[in-house]
Amino acid sequence: MNRQSPLRRLFRHRNALLGGAIILTLVVMVACAPWVAPYDPLDADLTRALRPPGGEFLLGTDEQGRDLFSRLVWGGRLSLLAGVSAIGLALVLGTATGALSAYFGGWVDLLVMRVMDIMLAFPSILLAIAITAILGPGLGNAILAVAVVNIPYFARLVRASVLSIKEQEYVQAAEALGADHLRILAGHVLPNALAPLIVQATLGLGWALLDIAGLSFLGLGARPPDPEWGSMLSRAQAYIQVAPWVVTYPGLAIMVAVLGFNLLGDGLRDALDPRLRR
Repeated sequence: MNRQSPLRRLFRHRNALLGGAIILTLVVMVACAPWVAPYDPLDADLTRALRPPGGEFLLGTDEQGRDLFSRLVWGGRLSLLAGVSAIGLALVLGTATGALSAYFGGWVDLLVMRVMDIMLAFPSILLAIAITAILGPGLGNAILAVAVVNIPYFARLVRASVLSIKEQEYVQAAEALGADHLRILAGHVLPNALAPLIVQATLGLGWALLDIAGLSFLGLGARPPDPEWGSMLSRAQAYIQVAPWVVTYPGLAIMVAVLGFNLLGDGLRDALDPRLRR
């Protein structure tokens, strides 16, 4: 019987390699933003407004004469950090909610899952808009809103895994030996539910980037002059006919980042799928 390790299958997955290369390139670029970006992203000069790409400015300038490439690099740092923060918060809260719901069952499970079902009944972006409108505009509130709308996905995923794992003999043995609930969950149940969580978190990062960019585009996320990709699109839409590059490049940045996370997530799902281990 021929078995391949998940890591080997991941490195043999072309889409995963492409997605990983895209994400790694973006991460390195935004991490080195002070050295990669040739200009201050907030340095405005109306005498050089809406210059086309080429020459002194690689990707041109925006309506206030700011270097578009520099704003994209610094905006990538803000956008990626916001996406990771939102998914990280959703992962922690969703994992805790789903694990407790499945482990204790009964009325706890019934109540938690009905709340999750109600949240899933709303389109995620509309629910995020509603939460942000209540909390007020701002990138921090947008991150919180995107985290809240992603909690049900992690909660339901963890619940399904825990319901299966808690019936295993090693969990029952730990209970018989007198291990407390927290130790059983943290030491025996959740480590065996990590694979689907990793896949969901990777795929969720792409959707989180889109949602945060959408909220910023509507004026509910990052506020000008912060160089966030969605906010840049919002400001640039008025100049789409006279200077299409101010819209094209932020849109491409969002598309490439989302594509990278989706390709990597698909590769991780295939690599970690136990049905493919033979």
